[in-house]
Amino acid sequence: MDIKNANNNLPSSPHRAGQAVPVRELHAGYRQEILNHLLQLNDDDRRLRFGTQTPDEVIARYVERLDFNKDVIFGVFDLNLKLIGMAHLAYLPEHKGQARAAEFGVSVLPEGRSQGLGTALLERSAVHSRNTRIETLYVHCLANNKAMMHLAQKAGMTVEYAYGDADACLKLPPANPGTIVEEAANEQWADMDYALKENLKRSNQAWWWFFGRPDLAR
Repeated sequence: MDIKNANNNLPSSPHRAGQAVPVRELHAGYRQEILNHLLQLNDDDRRLRFGTQTPDEVIARYVERLDFNKDVIFGVFDLNLKLIGMAHLAYLPEHKGQARAAEFGVSVLPEGRSQGLGTALLERSAVHSRNTRIETLYVHCLANNKAMMHLAQKAGMTVEYAYGDADACLKLPPANPGTIVEEAANEQWADMDYALKENLKRSNQAWWWFFGRPDLAR
């Protein structure tokens, strides 16, 4: 595979069941939602996401140390504004003479899987990386992380295996006017989607306050 053109395998717009997945950039005000999301991962999911057994206190420290001024966090919310998918795009230290690089990490809760959320988060991260002059996007995970390996290979990443770990990389072409417009449009759309869900949630809460929460068990 010609890795120079690997990014061509990434569609310009993510889709889930024929509909695009709104991916929102998160700021420090979402730290609690991020923590809640990661704490809902079971032991096996945490091992696949972080590469080792990860107790609650380690996750809490990880979230506390997230630097939103340095790295970028993306998220996907359900109708109840629950964060069901998130990606951490971590910018790697720059070294003279080497390409600027970033590392991609992702997690999706069980109810959000097999719906294209991981692909949407990767695509959003790739476009943002291009627009911030990142030339190489890396993924490091356990070799038995089948979901991540499928996502990486689907995106056209080259994958190397060693000692139970796997490293995937994607060479990114420079930004162009199209990627700038695409990211701006995606962010505006994600903000609109979030606002609509927020208004719907408030309306439902008001309805429940007046008439009582519906009995969903019926």
